[in-house]
Amino acid sequence: MQATRSIRLPRKLSACRLIHSQPTLRSSNPSGRTASFGFRIVPEETVFDSVASKYDLMNDASSLGVHRLWKDSFVDTLKPGRKDVAGGTGDIALRILDHAREKYADRETTVEIVDINAQMLKEGFTRFKKTMYHNTPQVSFHEANAQELPASQFKNDSYDLYTITFGIRNCTSIPAVLSEAYRVLKPGATFACLEFSKVNNPLLSTLYDQYSFTVIPLLGTILAGDRDSYQYLVESIRKFPSQPEFAQMIRDAGFSTGGNFDGGAWTDLWGGIASIHTGVKI
Repeated sequence: MQATRSIRLPRKLSACRLIHSQPTLRSSNPSGRTASFGFRIVPEETVFDSVASKYDLMNDASSLGVHRLWKDSFVDTLKPGRKDVAGGTGDIALRILDHAREKYADRETTVEIVDINAQMLKEGFTRFKKTMYHNTPQVSFHEANAQELPASQFKNDSYDLYTITFGIRNCTSIPAVLSEAYRVLKPGATFACLEFSKVNNPLLSTLYDQYSFTVIPLLGTILAGDRDSYQYLVESIRKFPSQPEFAQMIRDAGFSTGGNFDGGAWTDLWGGIASIHTGVKI
């Protein structure tokens, strides 16, 4: 298989994560810009301590562990076998490389792991040290912001796939992330996002809300000693745009999507607890 290029910013927070433990506000707000931290509004310059080592646990709590199956389905649906840019702790990147090797006997596919958080990249590097891909050209790590990818490194029309998983809701400007994704992708290339979403079934929605706002913060206190970050996790999911709204944002960035329904522009998982969105650069 011919190696092609793709860009992926996966779950842990692709390149502009705001999830961190013990949020600490700076004493000034020079830009005057603000960003949401769950249901709170804070200065965009807010500094957070990293929760990189706990983020898998956070996703386990919010999805009852099912996020691992969702990620397998996500990668299998995309049928990667190309160059990919990923972020966070690199579990999606690892799945992509394994998929290319196992399905296509492809050892040419490469992955660029991108994250704004150095600690998150460190977690990913440690993960890859245990694999056959360590110290090979197939994986590289870059500290960068998904909202402003360095143009000298991430050139226009360069990648075949851009993926971001459980991370875009943590970015201060979703349109900026989508715009950068559009810029670096080749014409005909795919943007793909796996993210927690809106549950459509009223009964399931009520049950999930009760679990989210009571059990998840409690688990954060018990398992990680960090209620605030887990409370933020729940609130950030509730503030994220609905499936139709996010699909429109993807189209506004220039991408072509399927119809504005489940099975078209997006695919709901477990009744909408999470959704896979895709768009093609035209």
